[in-house]
Formats: sequence, structure tokens, C-alpha cells
Amino acid sequence: MNSARLGAVQTGQGVDGVPQDRRPEHASPLVHTLALRSLGDAKEAEDVTQQVFIGVWRGRLGYRAERGTLPGWIVGITRRKIADALLARSRRFDLVASAGSRLALAEHSGDRTEAALDRLLVSAAMARLPSAQQRVLRLTFYEDLSQTQIAERTGWPLGTLKSHARRGLYRLRRGLEFAIDAETVR
Repeated sequence: MNSARLGAVQTGQGVDGVPQDRRPEHASPLVHTLALRSLGDAKEAEDVTQQVFIGVWRGRLGYRAERGTLPGWIVGITRRKIADALLARSRRFDLVASAGSRLALAEHSGDRTEAALDRLLVSAAMARLPSAQQRVLRLTFYEDLSQTQIAERTGWPLGTLKSHARRGLYRLRRGLEFAIDAETVR
């Protein structure tokens, strides 16, 4: 290490002249602690921490020192990412609860195990769809709404709605064919 680099490290300055406490990565323990305390799951907290620093990197040109401190800006991003994670968790919980209640209420003419596996395959394939396609298919099949009713509810043009439905059904079919083929090979 040359003397300039050594001097920078010893004085708390980074190699590029930015103080160590003014670097985004300095806030990593704070971000992880906030996420862990809010979510209660270490793996989910790690995911949120990674998402926060991706957000910091992508939004780095939008940071303005005159509007607040760097750690304050990062904490704001952290709070939004934690809220997103909690929302996603509640959606997953609602989906599982909904599938479980339908499973309990449905009349089974065949093997219950097969029906449960089919529901899991469809749920997994639906989860891989883009959100707009998921929304259209859920409103169509789970809430039994017509395309006109869905267009009114979402505010989307009917043509856009039909495109989302068509692409979503195509992707769902391909995903289910792949899952069934993979299951057959086993």
C-alpha cells in the first residue's frame, strides 16, 4: 500500500477522498438491524438489505446533501423496502389462506392429494407472472369478473387488459406444461 493510500485509511478518508462515515456501505449494519427488527426473519432482512443498497445505487444521482444526511436518505429507502416486504408477505399469506380455505370448502371427486398438488402448481405458476397479468387472471378466474368489469375496476383500456390476459394465459400454460413435464420425468 502506498503512503497516500495508507494516510487516507489512517485518517478515516477513503482512497477517493470520501470520508468512511459518508459512504453508503457504512450504513449496512443500521439497514440490516432495521430490517431484522421490522421483519423478524434474518433471510428476509438480508434480502431487504440487498434491495436497499440496489436502490441506493440506482438512486445515487438523486441524493441531495442539502435535503438531508446520507444515512437519513438510506433509512428512508430502507423503510420503503421494509414496507414492500411486509406487503409481499401479507399477499403471500392471503394467497395461502385463500388456497387453504378453497381446499377445505371444495368438494373433491378425485384424489385430494392430486387436487392440492394442482393448486400448488397453479399458484406457483401464477406467482411467476408479471403483476399486471396476475391481477387480470385473478380478477377473471377468482372473482369471476368480465373483461369490461375488470377494465372499469383497474382503469386500464380494454385492449391492454385483453393483451395482459392473453399473455398471462400463454405464460401460465407454458409454466404448467413445464411443471407437469418435470413431474413426469421424476
